[in-house]
Amino acid sequence: MPITMPIAMPAVRRALVAFIMAALAACAWLAPLDAPAMQQVDAGLKRALVSFATARLLNAVISVAQGTEASVQPFGVGVTFAPGQILDPVNDLVEQFSHLMLAASVAFGIQKALISIGSYWPVSLALSAAALGWWWCYMRGAQVPSWLSRLLVILLMLRFAVPVVTLGSDLLWQKFLAADYAASQQLIDNTAGQTGKLSPAAAAAPDNRGMVDTLKDWLAKNGDVSKHFDNLKRAAEQATEHIIRLIVIFVLQTLVIPLLLLWALYAFVRQVFERPRYGIATTIDL
Repeated sequence: MPITMPIAMPAVRRALVAFIMAALAACAWLAPLDAPAMQQVDAGLKRALVSFATARLLNAVISVAQGTEASVQPFGVGVTFAPGQILDPVNDLVEQFSHLMLAASVAFGIQKALISIGSYWPVSLALSAAALGWWWCYMRGAQVPSWLSRLLVILLMLRFAVPVVTLGSDLLWQKFLAADYAASQQLIDNTAGQTGKLSPAAAAAPDNRGMVDTLKDWLAKNGDVSKHFDNLKRAAEQATEHIIRLIVIFVLQTLVIPLLLLWALYAFVRQVFERPRYGIATTIDL
């Protein structure tokens, strides 16, 4: 019948496992990743708050522009224009964008809280104890209890997952997203400053002027309205494109990339510490 007997592990493997466990315990207490991760979270939170403030300002400016009316009176007949209404779809998008920026700010705040929770000393103490117990079972050549492996994985994720994911997300941000963010943020900043200047001022022709002068004034006013109308339309189109880009950037940075990195890290840790301990024992057929 087959009998399972422990065999001695090579010295190199024993030394490597001991070094890994000691390094994990040391990193849990020394926290080399926490400070850089906090800095990156603060930088992301600042970007989200800046975009949120810009979105609220743009929303306020567009709302004012939407209510602006230009009135002229050719031949005594009142004509009213409302060119700002072209920005109504953009205003709806800006409101949704501001809500997303608020959610992104909350997400960065949650990351800061999770880093602080993971660095709390009882977590480091529990992780050190679990690592020591796992190492002791492994070194003796015995099967590591499944509950101990699961506990070690949970503590490792609690202690290191958020800092590692934060730094990984920031590396991808700097490589692929930072330039697009800077360009799009600059454009919507400019749009917020320019939109308020694009609405024509209301004015009426003096009553004591002649028909020819009144007609000339009306044509001049009408031409000015058309010009501002075109400028508003172009500003709306540019703002819409870059607001959508910012939405994509923040969704990637605060949701998609962190979740992918978290899943990859969890799969790796489980593969290392919960896989069957092949090589610790051998089966001999008698």
